[in-house]
Amino acid sequence: MTVVPETSDAADIERLLIAMRPRLHRYCARMVGSVIDGEDVLQDALIKAVEAHASAGTIGNPEGWLFRIAHNTALDFLRRRSRLETLQGDAEVDMIVDQLDAVESRQIAATTLRTFMRLPVAQRASVILMDVLGCSLKEICEVMDCSLPAAKAFLHRGRAQLREIAAEPDDAPQARLSDADRARLGAYVAHFNARDFDAIRAMIADDIRLDLVNKTRMRGKAEVSRYFGNYASVSDWHLVPGLVEGRPAILVFDPNERGSGPKYFMLLDWSAGQVTVIRDFRHAAYVIDGADYLI
Repeated sequence: MTVVPETSDAADIERLLIAMRPRLHRYCARMVGSVIDGEDVLQDALIKAVEAHASAGTIGNPEGWLFRIAHNTALDFLRRRSRLETLQGDAEVDMIVDQLDAVESRQIAATTLRTFMRLPVAQRASVILMDVLGCSLKEICEVMDCSLPAAKAFLHRGRAQLREIAAEPDDAPQARLSDADRARLGAYVAHFNARDFDAIRAMIADDIRLDLVNKTRMRGKAEVSRYFGNYASVSDWHLVPGLVEGRPAILVFDPNERGSGPKYFMLLDWSAGQVTVIRDFRHAAYVIDGADYLI
């Protein structure tokens, strides 16, 4: 982690939350196995941080404090989802953490979210913190509230299990858009790419809800219509129907950057043939980092 000065001022914590948001999301997404759920966990963690900051006084290690909140919020999410493996029972073995070479470090950093979910939660957290986010053993102990021998054991075992998983064939079934999803997403995307926003407005419900993640929220056709006007004024987007983590989604590419991957994505909810919810990650492009997507 980078060194951040002590903070007790509201403006300081606001700046820190903005600066730390992509790294915190990277941790949350890998802990819960989903970039979409990871953003939900992150938003909960940031709310908790703002609420706790008012009575926390001077915070000596703001980054560690935020990661601890994010870690605990991710564990709460996993408990609610009934997938939390116990943190107890790992012997506190005093061992030297093996040093990884550059190739293996890159391989772990690029591990899929689905693979991380196969690790017990304590091993998962320690590997993500050190090998993806570059934390020290001391910082891992602070975030996970564990002893140094325990952190070393979690990290050693997590790395060993990742090596075993990497040697296995990937037999996961290939997801695909259903014909119905492809048809309705295709119509929305075609009108959007043609900048026919009147046709798009005809597709949305009167009580539509928009979450422009990390920016603003709007409700109702009149208010959400302004959102389409903002897209009409820029040209850094081209929409393509696809899947994100197996969910029907709209992938957004920058036509000025040919050959590059999607910059971000949108999620739509439908009811009775109309769009009822739009979740647009334009201002939270970090969310697509590590996402499993298909076109």
